[in-house]
Amino acid sequence: MRRTRTLLLAMTAALLAMSAAPGTAAAAESGEVVVFGTELTPLAVYPDPSGCYKLPADAHVLANRTDRPVTIYADPFCLTPGLTVQPSYGSHVAAGSGSFSA
Repeated sequence: MRRTRTLLLAMTAALLAMSAAPGTAAAAESGEVVVFGTELTPLAVYPDPSGCYKLPADAHVLANRTDRPVTIYADPFCLTPGLTVQPSYGSHVAAGSGSFSA
C-alpha cells in the first residue's frame, strides 16, 4: 500500500512538472539574436531562437537581445565548450566556423 501511494505521488509530481514546462519555455523564447558581419552585408537576425544555429561565414559580433543566456561555440554543431552571453550583452565571435544556441 505504501509503495503504491509513493508511486502515485511520484507520477502526479511528474505530470505537474511536465504540464508546467511548456508555459515556461514559451515565455522564455522572446527576443532575437542579431549577428553583425561587415559593413557590406545586412545583419543576420534570428527571431525567438531555439536550438543550435551556425553563424554566418562573415560573423563578427553577436548581440543577445533575448531574455535568456545564449551560448557561443567554436564549432558549427554547438558541441565544444562555449562562452555564455547574458541578455542585453554581446560578444565577438569566430568567423566562418562558429555557432550559437539559445
